[in-house]
This record gives sequence, C-alpha cells and structure tokens, in this order.
Amino acid sequence: MDLRTEFPILDTRVGKRPLVYLDNAATTQKPLSVLQAEQNYYQRLNSNIHRGAHYLSRLATEAHEQARSSVAQFLHAASDKEIVFTSGCTASINLVAQTLALSGMVCAGDEIVVTTDAHHSNIVPWQMLCQRSGAILRPVPLTVELTFDMEAYEALLSPRTRIVAFPYISNALGVVNPVEKIITAARRNRPDTIVLVDGAQSTGHQLVDVQRLGADFYAFSGHKVYGPTGTGILWGRESILETLPPWLGGGEMIREVSFNGTTYNDLPFKYEAGTPNICGNIVLAEALKFTQAVGIPAIEEHEQQMTKALCDGLEKLPGVRILGPKTGRGALVSIVVPGVHHYDLGTLLDQMGIAVRTGHHCCQPLMQALGITGTTRYSFSLCNTMEDVQLALEATERALAMLQ
Repeated sequence: MDLRTEFPILDTRVGKRPLVYLDNAATTQKPLSVLQAEQNYYQRLNSNIHRGAHYLSRLATEAHEQARSSVAQFLHAASDKEIVFTSGCTASINLVAQTLALSGMVCAGDEIVVTTDAHHSNIVPWQMLCQRSGAILRPVPLTVELTFDMEAYEALLSPRTRIVAFPYISNALGVVNPVEKIITAARRNRPDTIVLVDGAQSTGHQLVDVQRLGADFYAFSGHKVYGPTGTGILWGRESILETLPPWLGGGEMIREVSFNGTTYNDLPFKYEAGTPNICGNIVLAEALKFTQAVGIPAIEEHEQQMTKALCDGLEKLPGVRILGPKTGRGALVSIVVPGVHHYDLGTLLDQMGIAVRTGHHCCQPLMQALGITGTTRYSFSLCNTMEDVQLALEATERALAMLQ
C-alpha cells in the first residue's frame, strides 16, 4: 500500500531530507479528496443550514444531514438520531459528563471507573462530575506487561459502579483493550451501568460496530481519521440520549422559546446548539468515505505490518524499551531509553526528517505510575510505508548513538 501521492503535504522536505510523518496518533494528514471537499463546500454550498428557505441553504442542509447518515453507516449506528456532531473527542466526552451531571443520574457515593492509561479528556471530565455529584473516581491499574488488568477491574466493580469509561486503544501505549469483555463485565455487575468508549485511536484503524460493542457512548475526533480539526462525533444509544437533558442552550436545540419556558428539539439536534461546523462535518464524512474506499481491514493489516517491523527493529537497538506488548497492539509504539530524554531524541529525529511525538501524551497519571516523565512515540496511518519504517529505524539508531 503506497498512498503518499494522495497526501500533498508529504512532499514536504525537512532541510534536504524527505518528511517521514509518524505523528498520526496526534493528528493525521489529509488526502486530496478531503482537501477538495472543503474547497467545494465554500465554493458551491456555503450557507447556514436547517432554517434557511433559499437554494444554498437547502443544498448545505442536505449535504450536512447526508454527512450524518454517512457517519451513522460508518459506525453501524441504529439511527442517524444517534450521531451528534461535536468539536472533537474531548467535547464529546465532556458532553456526556455534563449532561449526566445535569440529569442527577449520578449521586454521592456512586463510582466512576476509568483506566490508568486514559487520556486526560477521559479523566478530567469525570473528576469534574465527581466534584459536582459526590461520586468517586476509581482507576483500573495495569498489569506488569502494561495491559488492562481484567482481574483488578472486576474486583473494582460493585453495586455502586455507575459509569465505566475507557479507551479502545491507549494513545500512549498502543494497548488494545478487551473492549467487549470490559463492557460485558460492567453489564453483568450492574445492567444500568453507563459505558463510554474513547475511540480516538481506534476509528479508522479498526472496524467499529457500535451496536455489537454494546456500549452506551462512543466518541472520536475527526482530525485523527483524515478529517479536519474542530470536528468530532459522539455516538449515543438513542434510548439514553432521549433521557438526558441538553447541555448548551441557544439556536437549533429548541422547538419553542418563550419567557415562560422552552421546549427542546428532537434528537440529535437538542445537543447541537448554534451553527455547527457545517463544512467540517461534511468534510469529515468525506474522510470516512476515503478510509472505507481503501478498506479498514486492508488499513489494519498494513499498519500492523509496519508496527511489527518497527518493534522488531527497535528491539535490536541498545537500551530501547518498548512500552506495552510487542504484538496485538494499535498502530503506535512508545519507547523509553535510560539516560536519554524523550525530547532530545525527538529533536534529533526531527532534524533527520522524522516527525514523532514526545512528552506525556496527555497521560500524566500513566507516566506517574510508570515513574517517567514521557516517551518518544511513533504512530502510523495508511499513508505510511515500510520505507518510512526503515528510515525511522536508521535515524533512531543514529540519534541514540549521539545521545548515549
């Protein structure tokens, strides 16, 4: 698989070296079809939606709601009503936490179970909910292999467990969590447990069927799956979305407003106050169509080949420790090297044209548990090649020789 020609930004040179972009877990680059879709919107469709009676408004409204249908199909949602457009995965998770706080469904003494390897966006909103409701946050520890500790998780579950929230794939470790087992255990413990899956690192890398998963919510960001920044999706089970109150007030989320009170719009619009990111949502749907055209199974196989090759090569370098399992992982690899600061390694790699991510990856509790300040993370997408892997390994070997 070589789709580099679909991504114009990959023609960039860093000094005299070609760019090898391995920071896809932070944000993916955009293919031509996505770039063209954005230009097409502003050239041919630009208008506000839903409330306009004129031609452009009708065109934009149709395109926007067709985008919603495309997302629903991509996730195998039961209905378009279950797809809420947001500004990203963080906004999606906050929407759930805030509406649960407003609903009164979470009470003092209830427990919210999260994971040690969770992104801050899947920790802080729940901490805020705990502060407001008196609930208690319970983190699940990792095994010595840095995988999800199923035994510890099941021991944490109790009649007080109200919410379970976890990443499908760890953005810092690449660990693929046993999603269906986690959800099944939560339901077995308490059938009305609310379950949210952070799909930021799984969407576009693995097939996702939200009905099969059995969670209540699934969230992801558009910019991590070849779409624009400032876009995201919250899938929510229709039955629970109906029971939760709106979070933001304003236009579009209302049916009628008077000074005596307001009645709210139907799903999903009661969660989409104000003018949405119309262009961004339409373009996000185009990005999802791009991945479907390539084929998610083919993407996953390609990424797994590159991930394995990178792990195999890194293992041969002196002092390198790969965090997490060597196999059965997502399309990212984090390493630490004793005596080498992750930022120094990342800086040298950048000078050689290799773009990686360094730092705590918005996972400070995980880094504290590991006793480190951060890692160097390599992450793949469908636009990468085995040549990228080889160039990254050669650059890493040279950089470590300079630092050690």
